[in-house]
Amino acid sequence: MKRTGHLAMIAHDMGLIFEFLGIVSFLPFLILAIFGEWNLLVPMATAPLTFLILGFIISHIPHEDVEPSSTVTLAAITLSWVAIAIIGALPFMFGLQMSFTDSVFEAMSGWTGTGFSMIASLDNTPHTLLFWRSFTHWIGGIGIIAFSISLRGKTRVSLFRMYKSEGRVDALMSATDATSRRMWMIYLVLTLAFTGLLMLADIPLWDALNLVMAAIATGGFTLHTGGLGYYNNPLLEVLLIPVMITGAIPFKFFLLMYHGKIRNMLRDRTVRALLLIALLGSILVSLDLWLFGTLPPDEAFRQGTFTAISGLCTCGLQNSNPHLWATIPLAVVAMMMFIGGAMGSAAGGVKVNRIQLAYHGIRWWFRRFFVSSRVLVPFRFGGRMESREVSELAISKNMLVIVIYVLTIFVATILTLHLYITSFRMEEVVFELVSALSNAGLSVGLIGAASPIAIKWIFIILMWLGRLEIVPVLILTLGLLKGLEDDSRSLTPPDPDFQIR
Repeated sequence: MKRTGHLAMIAHDMGLIFEFLGIVSFLPFLILAIFGEWNLLVPMATAPLTFLILGFIISHIPHEDVEPSSTVTLAAITLSWVAIAIIGALPFMFGLQMSFTDSVFEAMSGWTGTGFSMIASLDNTPHTLLFWRSFTHWIGGIGIIAFSISLRGKTRVSLFRMYKSEGRVDALMSATDATSRRMWMIYLVLTLAFTGLLMLADIPLWDALNLVMAAIATGGFTLHTGGLGYYNNPLLEVLLIPVMITGAIPFKFFLLMYHGKIRNMLRDRTVRALLLIALLGSILVSLDLWLFGTLPPDEAFRQGTFTAISGLCTCGLQNSNPHLWATIPLAVVAMMMFIGGAMGSAAGGVKVNRIQLAYHGIRWWFRRFFVSSRVLVPFRFGGRMESREVSELAISKNMLVIVIYVLTIFVATILTLHLYITSFRMEEVVFELVSALSNAGLSVGLIGAASPIAIKWIFIILMWLGRLEIVPVLILTLGLLKGLEDDSRSLTPPDPDFQIR
């Protein structure tokens, strides 16, 4: 099939998704009307109108009903995320007169569920723009493509490929449109239920809603410049922990719970591994802050537990200033951000599933070292036994993704140290970069409105890479250099099905 036919077909599908994003982007106008912020009518209209116009234009490009190649699909999704970030930046540019770089940074941070912010004073920011930030978290945390496909009821193969290319595999895509919409209804109900839960901490409905929209999507935006420190409310922090963990657990389990199959989640190896890592990380960080730091036991436990869990869930909400911490707790939290949540959740990072497979793969490799080459050593994972060929391929792909993440952090660290003369320690620079690539948002204060433009763009690129799990961006780069081939089987990202069953 000709490459132009592939591009026309994927442009048609992306146009339909942009049109749908344009429709749902009118939701913040409800907040605009409630708070009477009519001066923001034109700035807020820029995003939905641009989505609609762009969507209408590219969806009407003449096309044949063909199946685009995986390479073209991945490249289209990668570029679409850039377009979505730029369009999402328009309300910040025209509503707050922020620069283009700062506006794109804010939008990319929102859509990717990261939580870094370029807004100097959140306390003076209009409610409508604060809700726009939370809204981008809530939609983008699970997946913009997933949101559009499931509610539009489109389940063609090309759209499924687009969905898998977005980096949040298996979250909401299902065999039937009704089930997809039911999953989003569960997501909405959980959001409302957790909003009521946070109000038990004696905070206003407005604050509770926005915090939940961020936390359940594992984002880090708050309503105040002081973040969670503005509230100084230990009960609020305790109630936020289950919200963050919910965002880091595969959403398919909540559909199973809806059908009364809660034991499936409790027995799942990945969920148990996630909770175990959260427990161990919380203990390590808390003990270090207490025994080797200056914090009393209760405050060390409060800061250590919340920050460790927020890091693992790649949430970005923080009740402490890690800039004041020693190297060890910073390293532990950075490692937890690198690991991230589970596949099929809203969380970022390399995913617990990949760490599990890497651990079992390394054990399998070492076991084979100590036996004869003629002895068959089976590879067992997730209650299944796989052949040697299948196991080696899956483990190799899995390790490749992890290595690519590590190399990306290494390159970003070198660039940042060369371009930014700063008083921050090396471990703090690495911490901040891991946070960006993992779409976590925890910060030691390195990145902000006063940071150099070059550093801001490094972080924008890292958030973009992390949200798409790097591989689609590499495929786009190779495609630009070599051409987008019709047969892209050699370039497709690792299939996660082996890891998550």
